Amino acid sequence: MKKLSAALLLTPTAALAHTGAHTGHAGGAPLVAGLSHPLGGADHLLAMVAVGLWAAGIGGRAVWALPLAFVAAMVAGGGLGAAGVHLPLVEPAILASSIVIGAAIALALRPGLAMALPVIAVFGLMHGHAHGVEGPAEGLAAYAAGFALATAGLHGAGIALGRLPLARWLGAATAAAGLALAVA
Repeated sequence: MKKLSAALLLTPTAALAHTGAHTGHAGGAPLVAGLSHPLGGADHLLAMVAVGLWAAGIGGRAVWALPLAFVAAMVAGGGLGAAGVHLPLVEPAILASSIVIGAAIALALRPGLAMALPVIAVFGLMHGHAHGVEGPAEGLAAYAAGFALATAGLHGAGIALGRLPLARWLGAATAAAGLALAVA
């Protein structure tokens, strides 16, 4: 069973959900499309849960500050992507996010907020840019609200998981899965 679990974890199915504009997401309902987009790719799921895991591991103000910084930067990045502003290295940064944050969790790194927040914000900006590029032409505000809510929910799940004794192992698994996606 352990071998099967490891094989499934390393299988890059639906790894990257960024294939261009998705105006037909969720039958045209922008809010539902926004809610579903972060759930559509392993790269997003891994990173967004990892933000919560790391926030819980750092503790204190980081529990709310890291998720808030990620979501705020993500919404800003979404606006840039929707406006057609090009950002370099978006996909590599998205892949790096789960590796870097996962490794920080696994190593129990607890930097101050002055160091952690910019890292989280850059990753949030890049994830948001990908969401914005793929967002619908109509109903962009509802779409953005949907992906912000879904992301906050994934951060909350990560915070809950981060309170478990196996949080460092989850971080290591996140980094390994991110690495597998990067080389796939």
